Amino acid sequence: MKNRLKVLRAERDWSQQDLADRLDVSRQSVNAIETGKYDPSLPLAFRIAELFDMPIEAIFERD
Repeated sequence: MKNRLKVLRAERDWSQQDLADRLDVSRQSVNAIETGKYDPSLPLAFRIAELFDMPIEAIFERD
């Protein structure tokens, strides 16, 4: 699954650890999502969308 997480994080000048802390996940999880090695669970995807105040579809898209 493609995502815009890295771009959105960079626009806010957040490190991967900053984002991880806000989502209550590990930095490794953020890295794995950003690099496409891991697709977030639906509850985590909703938390990400809420954090960035965007619909899930604006952040994540199918390959």
